[in-house]
Amino acid sequence: MTFVVTEACIQCKYTDCVAVCPVDAFREGANMLVIDPRECIDCNLCVPECPVEAIYPEHEVPAEQQAFIAHNADLARSWPAITRVKAAPADAAAWAEVRHKRHQLERDPPR
Repeated sequence: MTFVVTEACIQCKYTDCVAVCPVDAFREGANMLVIDPRECIDCNLCVPECPVEAIYPEHEVPAEQQAFIAHNADLARSWPAITRVKAAPADAAAWAEVRHKRHQLERDPPR
């Protein structure tokens, strides 16, 4: 099993989770993070660190977020590892309350 970053992370991209990951499983996109399922060791340390509650165990991903299981696996192959905490985007708090933002996902690596 692995952990999965879901839609709530889009445009928020808080990196608190990165600080506690013992295996550097997080990958960084332009406006979201994902977890590389090949690296994740199922330690659960990242879940309580996410201020927008975007991270779930794979078997608990809500039905409407199931596509993010494949998104994490696919995007992790092309996005670079992130191993250090970075400042969140200036408007992250405003985006934290926004739902249905899947269309905002940028598939490119960070600029």
